[in-house]
Amino acid sequence: MLSSLKSELRKKYLKERKAMSSEDVAFLSEKIFNQYLLQFNVSENQNIHIFLPISAKNEINTHLWIDYFWKKNVNVFIPKMVDNEIISIAYKPDTELALNSWGILEPVSNIAKAVDFDQVITPLLYADRQGNRIGYGKGFYDRFFSSVKKSVLKIGINYFAPDELIQDADKFDIKLDYLVLPDGMLSFLGGPLNSTK
Repeated sequence: MLSSLKSELRKKYLKERKAMSSEDVAFLSEKIFNQYLLQFNVSENQNIHIFLPISAKNEINTHLWIDYFWKKNVNVFIPKMVDNEIISIAYKPDTELALNSWGILEPVSNIAKAVDFDQVITPLLYADRQGNRIGYGKGFYDRFFSSVKKSVLKIGINYFAPDELIQDADKFDIKLDYLVLPDGMLSFLGGPLNSTK
């Protein structure tokens, strides 16, 4: 049934990710990170929003990115959930973190300033070859994308090849600009698909 395709893909890729070993996660995270480095130049004082990985869910190890950004003097921001919405909090090596009700580490501080982000690196379970993404199904990042400037680069990072089309994407689903994979990157800017594979 078409209306359930997103939920079926969500279940499929949750299962596939759960089956990964810690060695798989480390190896593929490194490959995805290296692809990111090949494709994107970051510079001092850029503003980048990124997520902390939930290791129990075998999410990509974004600490590779965060440590690199700090060395480059990039301003790093991470999400915090407030009233079922994402706010973006500055993240530094001494930022105090605590587990939220979902068991996710987030800043203790609620101080969020208006920021012109250069990039938002977003978590996802799956994305297709048109830039449609599937997250955990709560719509948090779609709403967050709606709150930032349109020119911000929306970058998905994922383990899995974009082989299946998400046919039931709706008007509230905001597409990615780029999808970084272990063996290449897809760009969805400027119409037709570009692949750097």
